[in-house]
Amino acid sequence: MNVTASELKRFRAEKDHVFASDPHSPLTADQRHNFQGLAYFDENPQLVIHAGIDREVDPEEVRMGTSSGEEQVYHRYGLVRFRVDDQPAQLMLYSSEDSDELFIPFRDATSGHETYGAGRYLEVHAHGDDLTIDFNYAYNPNCAYDPSWSCPLPPTENWLKVPIRAGEKTFAAGHGAIS
Repeated sequence: MNVTASELKRFRAEKDHVFASDPHSPLTADQRHNFQGLAYFDENPQLVIHAGIDREVDPEEVRMGTSSGEEQVYHRYGLVRFRVDDQPAQLMLYSSEDSDELFIPFRDATSGHETYGAGRYLEVHAHGDDLTIDFNYAYNPNCAYDPSWSCPLPPTENWLKVPIRAGEKTFAAGHGAIS
C-alpha cells in the first residue's frame, strides 16, 4: 500500500480484504469468489460534518422495522443540523442498549439510484454535545449484499432530500454477478 494513502483509503482496502476473504463476510461464497472490491464515491471533504447535538428530542424508544419484517429498538439521542450544498439537512442520532456508539441510519437523494435503495449507515461517538459525521464512511447494511440478513430500515425522520455523494455506492454484484 502506498505510504501516502489516506486513512480512508486504508479503511476501504481493509474492508475489501475482509469482504473477499473472511468467512463471516456478508457476501455469499459465490460473491466472494468474484469479488473485485466495493464501489465508493471519491473522498469528499465537504461531507465531513462537525456539528453540535441538539439533545432536546423525545428520548422515547423508536422501533425500527427491519428488512426481514422484525423490529429493533433504539432511543433518540439527539438531532444534528447541517448543510449540504447550501441546503439544510438534519439527522436523528439513535442509541441502543448494546452499543456505546450512536447509530445513524439514513436515506438520501442518491438512495435507489447511486446507492442502496433502503439506505446506508454510520456510527459515531459524541464528544460532549459535539460530534463529527464523516459521510465518506457511510456504508451499506449487510442486507444489501445478502437478503438473508436482517437490517434496520432508516425511519422517515432520517430521509434526507439532499444527495450524500460520499461513502459506499450500490453493490454491483448484489446477486453474485459482476456487472
